Amino acid sequence: MTLYGEKSPPADDRPTVQVTAVTWPDDGPAAGPAPVPGEPEGGPRRPGRMRMLLAAGVTGGVFAAVAGAGAWAYAGDVPRGTSVLGTELGGRSRADADRELRAELERRAAALAKPLTVTVDGRTAEINPADVGLAVDVPATVAAAAEADAHPVSRLVGSRTVEPVVTVDAGRLDDALRKVLGDQAQGMTMPAISYQGTTPKVVQPKPGLALDPQRSAEVVRAAWLAGNPVTVPLVESHPATTPEELDKLVTELAKPAVAAPVTLRTDKGSVKVPPAAIAKSLRFTADKTGKLTPSVDVKRLRAALGDDLNAIEVPAKDATVTIAGGRPTITEGRSGQQLDTATLGTELLAVLPKSEGREVTGELKPTPPELTAEKLTSLGIKERVSTFTTRFTGGLASSRSQNIATIAKDVDGTVVLPGKTFSLNGHTGERGYAQGYRDAPVILNGKLVPGVGGGTSQFTTTLFNATYYAGLEDVEHKPHSYWFDRYPAVIESTIFWPDLDFKFRNNTDHGVLIDTSYTSSTITVSIWSTKIYDSVKTEYGPRRNITTPKLIHLEPGPSCIATNGINGFTQDAFRVIKKGGAVVKREKFTWRYDAEPRYVCGPKPS
Repeated sequence: MTLYGEKSPPADDRPTVQVTAVTWPDDGPAAGPAPVPGEPEGGPRRPGRMRMLLAAGVTGGVFAAVAGAGAWAYAGDVPRGTSVLGTELGGRSRADADRELRAELERRAAALAKPLTVTVDGRTAEINPADVGLAVDVPATVAAAAEADAHPVSRLVGSRTVEPVVTVDAGRLDDALRKVLGDQAQGMTMPAISYQGTTPKVVQPKPGLALDPQRSAEVVRAAWLAGNPVTVPLVESHPATTPEELDKLVTELAKPAVAAPVTLRTDKGSVKVPPAAIAKSLRFTADKTGKLTPSVDVKRLRAALGDDLNAIEVPAKDATVTIAGGRPTITEGRSGQQLDTATLGTELLAVLPKSEGREVTGELKPTPPELTAEKLTSLGIKERVSTFTTRFTGGLASSRSQNIATIAKDVDGTVVLPGKTFSLNGHTGERGYAQGYRDAPVILNGKLVPGVGGGTSQFTTTLFNATYYAGLEDVEHKPHSYWFDRYPAVIESTIFWPDLDFKFRNNTDHGVLIDTSYTSSTITVSIWSTKIYDSVKTEYGPRRNITTPKLIHLEPGPSCIATNGINGFTQDAFRVIKKGGAVVKREKFTWRYDAEPRYVCGPKPS
């Protein structure tokens, strides 16, 4: 009802109450005064006016009641009657609701921290909620409570329960569940295509049963607050590449790819890529979903082509440093030309399915040297830091001496950058006849026998000592089984391709140059860099556990090498490094030498 002379109230969302005026019985004309001439029939009808006033009074009272109820129902951010975890949050502001919910969680802290019993594929274990990030997200829960669907009447007399928002770290939960599962899961069999020679070999995809991280998170979140044990389901998963798609890859790519060579043309000439090289470089890789994707591994392709690329490529040459007149001298390197592999793999992959037109065009691009004169100059290779010499017999005419000279020439001039590790096997590669090495005595299964590369251990010992006295970091070395007096005890190293290696790390901020030289009776290795230590010396402990050699008679012949025998012993050696007048490092090296038998080529005397 709108009263004349008053403004309409502002619109709001409070409910509208329909009010009907109350009418009292009318006594009629007999009960009232006589009609007055000029007035409507029935007279002024005062009782009717009274009804109007009563109706107006009743309506105003109802509006006041409704307005009060609406204000009560809509107080706060959270609708009246809304609860979370049994705690009434209705009628509260978000801040108050947040505090109340946190208080309830604090009261339940002990229960919520209890381990949750989980079962996966019949195996049961307990998981600590905190370890997998199980928690109630209070702000998100309060927001959900504030947005709860509550119509006007429900706000006055209704109630509703809002489930708390539970969070969990799906990745950490998945890791924990995998530990419970162990090796019970039946993983997918991923599709695969590989080559045996040039024949494609296929592995068909098969589905498996595995954990689904999101599904696991759902069931664990639902069970946690109730404190109930939970069974986490395994989900069947299928590889993305189907058997039909795999067969199509074999028919349309894997088989035709190796049916004929591909011609690689450049401005400098052409190279044939044979089927064997294609088979070694064509890869079919499955991702974690089992999707199989073909690609050409250009590094494998280059390795498979080997020296054939020399017909079109010119290798870059690094700047070098040599020692002349007792000083380092730097010579600038030169750029080369190398096949641009950025798009080669994609272009080659495009022609492999074809039976004709198997041809790709390669581009040669300039390749600067890895080590320029400018960079080499900045490395601080300016002075000799250490040097070490060992002696050998037989002159340079002997096979053993020739092997020492060959490996020394191969290593001479090598620059090891700061932080890098030098591997002697990695630098020289296999040391066989093709590389210029000869047969000479080597220790094999505890005795000296002829073997290719004999003598390279003497160079290894010399190099090891040079790096040792330069204070460089020892990464890998192994002393000989027997001690030879041409080497320092303990501080020596053997080498054997490919099983035994010598490695050191340049643990300085400067470059390291390995400088080698030899005479008819000596091999010398010097390390050039920037000197950072005052001195590097060795302190020996006494020899102990001394053993004497046995006498062993061998069948005479070319493979028999007689020896006088050497005592065995154990000894400690300490590398003592000083800087600024103080010891900054003291490293212990210990080795146990066997007694070398005295081998005699001939039968025992009768």
